[in-house]
Amino acid sequence: MSGARKPIVIVGSVTMDLVTRSPRIPSIGQTLIGTGFSTTPGGKGANQAVAAARLGYPVAMVAKVGNDVYGPQLLENLSRAGVNNAAMEPVEGSSGLAPMFVADNGENSIVVVPGANGKMDRATIDRHAALIRSAGMVLCQLEIPLETLAYTLAFCAEAQVPVMLDPAPAAALPESCFAQIAWFTPNETEAAFYVGDGANVEDSAKRLHAKGLRAVALKRGAEGAYVSVAGEKAAWVAPFRVDAIDTVAAGDCFNGAFAVALLEGKDPWAAARFANAAAAIAVTRRGAQASMPPRADVNAFLDRNGQ
Repeated sequence: MSGARKPIVIVGSVTMDLVTRSPRIPSIGQTLIGTGFSTTPGGKGANQAVAAARLGYPVAMVAKVGNDVYGPQLLENLSRAGVNNAAMEPVEGSSGLAPMFVADNGENSIVVVPGANGKMDRATIDRHAALIRSAGMVLCQLEIPLETLAYTLAFCAEAQVPVMLDPAPAAALPESCFAQIAWFTPNETEAAFYVGDGANVEDSAKRLHAKGLRAVALKRGAEGAYVSVAGEKAAWVAPFRVDAIDTVAAGDCFNGAFAVALLEGKDPWAAARFANAAAAIAVTRRGAQASMPPRADVNAFLDRNGQ
């Protein structure tokens, strides 16, 4: 890892998206002629790793890929983006896969096959303990087994390494986990899972703090982000107005950029503005990892829109 900066370490998922485009989503028993097919690297963990690495920050990933045809492709893609993949382990069987149909009207149908992601276990964390202890921040999501996530949170708490958790896809967490999380970053749907429907962002933040979470960044897409640190400050961070063409992985872009800005010393609200800028650029470009902007693009965007 370069310089004196402590790396961002991602403990999470890496997936190959298998995208079939068709006029509509086929019904049971129906055969359609597709209009296109592509394989696109994804997975929330890998997306966040690429987002941070493209910004020029040192990033390493602890994850697993299968020994199938997709495993080497996933490793090479992360390496090209600047992610250290030395702690990514090949295992027997399939890589994480996400076969999906995308209709002409934008509707989609997705099946996520955990594959190698489902084999992330405690022993994996133990094997890469030194790397995780060296981190300035660890980024996690909920696309690996919850038992492994809980073990990672406890490990990082003991090592005094802050963890940013993107609770996606939303799932019940042991109550003990909340106090071990430095930053909790749900979108609107995910926040509702933890605090109930109908709560506004202010109430959502308060209810999340009551669970033991010290700091939350509630991602609201085109509305911006609401950032709240218990006992300090809570405030909206305004979005940037852009013409979005593809919002896939915008939240992952936010997380990666938010972590980078925090570790570079920005206060949480300035960090969220930087992350909003990165995500605003991402939604004007197609693809998940392909849309993640480099640092020069984010800096130029902020210059045009007033730092």
